[in-house]
Amino acid sequence: MPWPLRWFARVLTVLLALAVVLAGVVVYTVQRSFPQVDGAVRLPGLAQNVEIYRDKSGIPHIYADTAADLFMAQGYVHAQDRFFEMDFRRHTTAGRLSELFGAATLDNDKALRTMGWRRVAEQELPLLDQSTRDYLDAYAKGVNAWLDAHPNASSRSLEYSILKIQNGGGRPEKWTPVDSLAWLKAMAWDLRSNMEDEIDRALALTELPRERVDQLYPGYPYDRHLPIVNQGTIERNRFDQQVEPRLRAGDALTRAAGTLDAVPSTMGTADRDGLGSNSWVVSGEYTASGKPLLANDPHLAAQMPSVWYQAGLHCRKLTAECPYDVTGFTFSGVPGVIIGHTDKIAWGFTNLGPDVSDLFLEQVDGDTYLYKGQRLPLETRREQIKVAGGSPVTITVKSTRHGPLIDDVIGGARPSGEANAVALQWTALTPGRTADSIFLLNKAADWEEFRAAAALFEVPAQNLVYADTSGTIGYQAPGRIPVRESGDGTLPAPGWTGEYDWKPAPIPYDQLPSVRNPADGFIVTANNAVIDPSRYRPLLTKDWAYGYRSERIRTLITAAIQQGPIDAAVMSRIQQDTHNGFADTLIPALLRVDLAGPGVAARELLKTWDRRQDLGSAAAAFFNAVWRQVLVRTFDDDLPESARPTGGDRWYEVVRRLLDAPGDPFWDDVTTRNVKETRDDILRQAMASAHQELADRLGEDVKAWRWGDLHQLELVNGSLGTSGIAPVEALFNRGPLRVPGGKDAVNATGWNVQTGYAITTVPSMRMIVDLSDLDKSQWINLTGASGHAFHDNYWDQAEAWARGDLLPMRSTPQAVRKAAVHTLRLTP
Repeated sequence: MPWPLRWFARVLTVLLALAVVLAGVVVYTVQRSFPQVDGAVRLPGLAQNVEIYRDKSGIPHIYADTAADLFMAQGYVHAQDRFFEMDFRRHTTAGRLSELFGAATLDNDKALRTMGWRRVAEQELPLLDQSTRDYLDAYAKGVNAWLDAHPNASSRSLEYSILKIQNGGGRPEKWTPVDSLAWLKAMAWDLRSNMEDEIDRALALTELPRERVDQLYPGYPYDRHLPIVNQGTIERNRFDQQVEPRLRAGDALTRAAGTLDAVPSTMGTADRDGLGSNSWVVSGEYTASGKPLLANDPHLAAQMPSVWYQAGLHCRKLTAECPYDVTGFTFSGVPGVIIGHTDKIAWGFTNLGPDVSDLFLEQVDGDTYLYKGQRLPLETRREQIKVAGGSPVTITVKSTRHGPLIDDVIGGARPSGEANAVALQWTALTPGRTADSIFLLNKAADWEEFRAAAALFEVPAQNLVYADTSGTIGYQAPGRIPVRESGDGTLPAPGWTGEYDWKPAPIPYDQLPSVRNPADGFIVTANNAVIDPSRYRPLLTKDWAYGYRSERIRTLITAAIQQGPIDAAVMSRIQQDTHNGFADTLIPALLRVDLAGPGVAARELLKTWDRRQDLGSAAAAFFNAVWRQVLVRTFDDDLPESARPTGGDRWYEVVRRLLDAPGDPFWDDVTTRNVKETRDDILRQAMASAHQELADRLGEDVKAWRWGDLHQLELVNGSLGTSGIAPVEALFNRGPLRVPGGKDAVNATGWNVQTGYAITTVPSMRMIVDLSDLDKSQWINLTGASGHAFHDNYWDQAEAWARGDLLPMRSTPQAVRKAAVHTLRLTP
């Protein structure tokens, strides 16, 4: 062999040997942190033995004799599978990410310290019922027992080993009840309703007159898309579903008067339009079994691992002291089940979306601010942020009566003119009792107990759908929803006048919409309007989703009722529906436009398209590419960057109205001098550009285009998955997965028209509960039970989720034991 080849072979041999050694080290390190799932483990503090059965998906069902043992074991199991995720979350909610990741996360920490999520959680703890505090303590003991047994970084998870190399992390401190409560603030932040709409309106007003901004926020189409509750009104200070409203003239609400030259533009998730959820419940009157069916799929940002963790929590004998027999989706780090069913009832959540936050423009001078003609002192506190690999950073947090001043830490802009600061008032910054609600839901046995539990679910305000084994179905709107002295919360308001302050008391719970066994025989919630304001006067919000998903679900349920009894398979098919609700509006306009060139062949696809956005659909690929181009070409030249469309059903309504106004100024591209574009010019350009884009990406043969080749999901780890270090990212990220659906299809796989077709928001889980036989219920998670990269259950549910498959949601002792492949006993 010539010497260059010999030299190359030796180098290659050395590299391969090193790779094998490195792989062995990684495998050894990774496997050291995998949980023990068989045999016995001593857990000091338990009163009695606890059994944990896991099926092949790693989903645990925990059996105990006391409630304290049950939640202690849940803490232990969560820590086994997801402790790094839990630790990452508590660093997030406490504004301490920089302790793990250094200066790169300093801005995040400044923002979170300013809002003070953890401080609010600390204030909440003493307000909770004693039993709730006991359960939080028991859960923390279980987490800490696992932590004590895993003192080394490599025995906890791969992430700690990597952080140790990078000088971050250190040994995690003990878990506390406040760590659990603080995560509920993160849930509330993700589902914080219309804060971004409020900012976007103000930003748009810096570029456009008020009447053109109003075009971008059309009213809810009550004439075409029904709200959730279609009967009842407030009577004698209570919501009564049997009472019909009397006719009233006029509108007592006026829009908030306020102007804003600039407000923060980077608050929260970049693509919040895709956040939402579906849930519906069908009465036994229309089901094959004669008992209700309940479906739920919350739409959240895609995460790796999934935000949800499936589990069953079972008292071996149900008593007043141990009343829990509940199966469902949990948050790692929080005891109890958030969404699921007991042995008698089931419930699901979608985001109610009321306006529970306001931005107040303030006049600050030194350490004072103006309020009703007086200078009042700012509340101040100092926060020190530790930074891995660097020196601590200290910030001063300032607050007015409305809330913390956020403009210094969220976004780079400050308001000008009369106002020079922005304060955030948000219901989640007031201590509440949502944690009490979780434990009450988990033991509720009927409609009244369910409503009593919902009364304490203050933030985030959710639509709760309900069904029970006796045949009752229902809906309840809970939450702390503010009442304003004036205005409607759609724009930042001047804080110095006091005109737009919140009244001391929110809308009373008994006045919030509720319905039991409605005449329709089914209830649908999909972030659509809760109730028509003609029958309900307290302002919930003006920023609903526009009802395309909810109306499609109603249509499918109605058709299913007409065709015969509904079963779980029908419910699942509805969850998987990929119908594009705007196609019937836009396609006729596209077909009327004069078009020449290669785009004609692509447009032909639309003539026979069934409106389904399935993986193999060429027409869906072209239609969505055209939709993207229509939005970008119509609005990007008029709006500041952060207020530009990302897609979604609000823009369906905006464009639907513009299609009837071919000469509207929005159609004109202001960047083209001496040319005034009209509707047909933009539609023609959109089709030509969409064809060119897809031809470049997918080839010239339009019939060979596939929506699934564009619309894909990368599962990115929430912590180290965006480290910027390719080998590290490869350890934790998975995918891509080709996934059907679209932004406001029932199968709501959201994407951002500004950035492309990659999926940003997803049905984070799916659940169908059969109240005739709970063991016939079904569920699926986005990723898997484990948070340990390379564990068999790290993302074993992902491909099934992408296909639309569901797994058995077992809950009775017989079914759980029969499916178990692992059994772990915890002993005192």
